[in-house]
Amino acid sequence: MSQNLFEGTAEQMSELLKCIETHKNEKGALMPVLHEAQNIYGYLPAEVQTVIAEGLNVPLAEVYGVATFYSQFSLMPKGKHRISVCLGTACYVKGSDKILEEIEKELRIKCGECTPDKKFSIDSCRCVGACGLAPVMIVDGEVYGKLTAKDVAGILDGYMKD
Repeated sequence: MSQNLFEGTAEQMSELLKCIETHKNEKGALMPVLHEAQNIYGYLPAEVQTVIAEGLNVPLAEVYGVATFYSQFSLMPKGKHRISVCLGTACYVKGSDKILEEIEKELRIKCGECTPDKKFSIDSCRCVGACGLAPVMIVDGEVYGKLTAKDVAGILDGYMKD
């Protein structure tokens, strides 16, 4: 998708190569390099994974496997405002799938994507421990509960301005 094209800078690449150089002779170097790469770029695009694989002399499949196995790594860019919709049992039964559909409709992106202006990204999660407030969504760490699809536009409007 065109909205998720990789846009790295020379400074970011320099920082990544320095990190790889620092760790390349260490046993288990892949994890600290992936963490640092995600700190540098905000996510781990294919281009960055390729540089890591070549720099550490490990197969690209191994880099991809580790990056997709651990939930703290993301292969897609994240927006300034990160939205997460709980799809755990209590939330789902109370309609969180409808909340997610409404967010996708309002922002014109799908779950796992980022808006072209990088203002919003949407993800789903499983149980945030707020079952009594089901269904819930979280925006930048703030929990919104007992939602209906009609609530979504008003909540998002508050984040559109900044």
